[in-house]
Amino acid sequence: MTNATNIRSLAVARRRPDQSPQPTGFSREPERSPAAGARPHERDSYAVTALADIIDRSLNATVARFSAGLSPAALAEAYLDWATHLAFAPGKRLQLVDKAARKSARFVNYARRCALHGGDAECCIEPLPQDRRFAAEAWHKWPFNLIHQAFLLNQQWWHNATTGVRGVTKQHEAIVEFASRQILDMFSPSNFLLTNPELIGQTARKGGANLVSGFQNLMEDWERAISGRKPVGTEQFQVGRDVAVTPGKVVYQNRLIELIQYAPATGKVRPEPVLIVPAWIMKYYILDLSPRNSLVRYLTEQGFTVFMISWKNPTPDDRDLGMEDYRRLGVMDALDAVNAIIPDRKVHAVGYCLGGTLLSIAAAAMARDSDERLQSITLLAAQTDFTEAGELMLFINESQLAFLEDMMWEQGFLDTKQMAGAFQMLRSNDLVWSYMVRNYLMGERQPMIDLMAWNADATRMPYRMHSEYLRRLFLNNELAEGRYLVDGRPVALTDIRAPIFAVGTERDHVAPWRSTYKIHLLADTDEVTYLLTSGGHNAGIVSEPGRDGRSYRVMTKRAAERYVDPDTWLGQARQQAGSWWPEWIAWLNARSGAPADPPAIGAGEHGYAAVRDAPGEYVLQQ
Repeated sequence: MTNATNIRSLAVARRRPDQSPQPTGFSREPERSPAAGARPHERDSYAVTALADIIDRSLNATVARFSAGLSPAALAEAYLDWATHLAFAPGKRLQLVDKAARKSARFVNYARRCALHGGDAECCIEPLPQDRRFAAEAWHKWPFNLIHQAFLLNQQWWHNATTGVRGVTKQHEAIVEFASRQILDMFSPSNFLLTNPELIGQTARKGGANLVSGFQNLMEDWERAISGRKPVGTEQFQVGRDVAVTPGKVVYQNRLIELIQYAPATGKVRPEPVLIVPAWIMKYYILDLSPRNSLVRYLTEQGFTVFMISWKNPTPDDRDLGMEDYRRLGVMDALDAVNAIIPDRKVHAVGYCLGGTLLSIAAAAMARDSDERLQSITLLAAQTDFTEAGELMLFINESQLAFLEDMMWEQGFLDTKQMAGAFQMLRSNDLVWSYMVRNYLMGERQPMIDLMAWNADATRMPYRMHSEYLRRLFLNNELAEGRYLVDGRPVALTDIRAPIFAVGTERDHVAPWRSTYKIHLLADTDEVTYLLTSGGHNAGIVSEPGRDGRSYRVMTKRAAERYVDPDTWLGQARQQAGSWWPEWIAWLNARSGAPADPPAIGAGEHGYAAVRDAPGEYVLQQ
């Protein structure tokens, strides 16, 4: 949408009158309504108001292009809060001086021991378990042992400096600590040729050929980025040919979704169908990757009739689609279609990530309205309470959201690159710096796999929906607190009576498992089964049987049993080796009827005829 269009739309919109109380001691003119004869020059000019909004929003949108969508005002506010309180905390500053002196003494003592024992001295500081930058043996030889130990001590000191300052808000503290960590990681000795012994060894062995290959990789990635092409190797995983190949038909389509019904893979099927609601922040085929790791194929092979929502990739024309549109045109329209194709049967509803949050809202509204069409609810890495939503909460405050809204307002959506950048910052060591070192300095290409190719096939987010999602759920936590409105009335998760199966993943940086565990506090159904699996937000869910290194824990809480906190639960739930998929299938089987003949594909007599083959058209939109 152009700025001219925005000016026209804002010019005709009446601004809400300022209802804030006038401060004592300030004079004010008596209020006049138009009916009371307010003079024209005393009224706000709609054109001026619109122009002011255009200027402010356009400035923020321009700045956002250079700040990766981060609000400079939000960062400045956090650093000012930290710096001001630190300035008035002489005791904390004295403590930091003492820590610096102690760390310096430890480092000098370590260097002395290395000189005496030929570099075999015990390290004076160990990296965090997830930090694998200095794991190679070469980092423990002089002088690189001193280089990386000095860096880790410096990193630890800055953590001490940015945390534990009395009076600083928790969010500001987290922002300052996160930003400081990002800066330090940028200057890690592992990122530079002359301070990385692995790079030096690689360059010596290859006579510098790795640097030539790395430069070629850099130019290739740069050329693909500016031309809008996907990363190298993604062409090996074409949608409909290599991934998303489970047979099925699109049986319903509206302006927002295609509904896919998959062909049965067994002679008999459970009478209750499975409806999957994926997140629209990603394309649905994360759950239908290659045949070996497709959750959809696995469900059909276990005797279930599966329906999948495939979301449209929004364009600027979809800027005004909101959360209610996604509930109504997505979950409810899909549910109506499933009920028409398989009548008189309840549905096993499954929601993944943001799709699980939307399914929870829809299920709560259905329960409020005595709609009992759900047989069970499965939530895969889905949050319903957002008070502990991990490091994503760093980007959720009024300043940051206003900045983000202005960025989306200008273009009508949140772009895929802007969204990917935020997630990459949460794991910059793994997703940014290690990638650059491996590809551009080592000169090596990591082989593309289906999960990586899917991750590069990102989607956009409509302006209105994303703004509502961040404000109503992340910022205001309306769903968990019973203030989320559907059709003008609040919904409550405590109204849901269908059994719930919730899955969290151990290393989830998008939906931390302790956050997803809060479904125990919000649901009032007869039973909540919670399963914690190894892996992260995506790889933990895509966990097919036979994959090495997988494990999970699971326990069921009945309505009459007492609440168990996450840490106690973790100690009580026995760890089991293998994929969690068979555990879930057994849970679904126990809540399903006896196998029967599979239903027909679609129901043309009810307006749900099969219109095209899976994977459909929406998933192919770029």
